[in-house]
Amino acid sequence: MVRIRLKRMGAHKKPFYRVVVADQRSPRDGRFIEELGYYDPMTEPKTIKIDAEKAQKWLNDGAQPTDTVKALFKKSGILE
Repeated sequence: MVRIRLKRMGAHKKPFYRVVVADQRSPRDGRFIEELGYYDPMTEPKTIKIDAEKAQKWLNDGAQPTDTVKALFKKSGILE
């Protein structure tokens, strides 16, 4: 199964996350299929930048977003 999830990047105690499409069996920071955008919770306000066309294409193809990614999609207007 293909999932849309976060990949943790950044220094110790200064994380930022990339929103990626990955196989469910691959590790959190491991191999991924495509990068859709990023999320930076350390800035004020929090930065969310996601390619809506790519995200919608993957959702239509059956990729399942994690709960956190689903919340980010709702904030950025990709999901209603």
